Amino acid sequence: MCPKGRGGSNPPSRTDHGVSPSLVSIRKSTRRPTAGRLKAIARALLDAAPLCAIATVSPGGRAHVNTAYFAWSPRFEIVWLSAPEARHSRNLAHNGTTAIAVFDSRQTWGRRDRGIQLFGTAGEARGVAARAAEQLYARRFRRYELGSLSGYRFYRFRPRSLKLFDEARLGGGLFVTVQVSPQGELSWLRTEEYTSD
Repeated sequence: MCPKGRGGSNPPSRTDHGVSPSLVSIRKSTRRPTAGRLKAIARALLDAAPLCAIATVSPGGRAHVNTAYFAWSPRFEIVWLSAPEARHSRNLAHNGTTAIAVFDSRQTWGRRDRGIQLFGTAGEARGVAARAAEQLYARRFRRYELGSLSGYRFYRFRPRSLKLFDEARLGGGLFVTVQVSPQGELSWLRTEEYTSD
């Protein structure tokens, strides 16, 4: 998500010469939501859309992005179904570094926005992990039939950190970054406030 100014959703206006009369600044905020509140917000943000954008890195260091239907676990792991021949799947075989974005695409310009970014590692789920990923996926997508897409594989993302943006629940222009433990516990790292000077 792109911040659009303090307490609102409009970007700084530009002059006829393309120069912004007011610059956007980023400063640390003292706002520190509780772990329980952060967890509730993160869960709501992940439930806001069935699709996510998955960013991977090619062996040559090039960025790649793919969109996929996803499900998520209580530990904020993300799972998706994909062909092993797909570019992003091949990228993950070489480099597990992954970033994921989830946002409600029905948001309206000029109103309060929300979205979540996740940073961590991903790879093909195998054995018990693959079966668990499939069960998780089937619970979210009722039309999916277990074992119906034999040519595809399940992939699992494990987060190290999340960046939360929810103007209605956190405040305008605030991004909250949290660390994620292997058990799915969230601990606050920092809050950044984007403001128009």
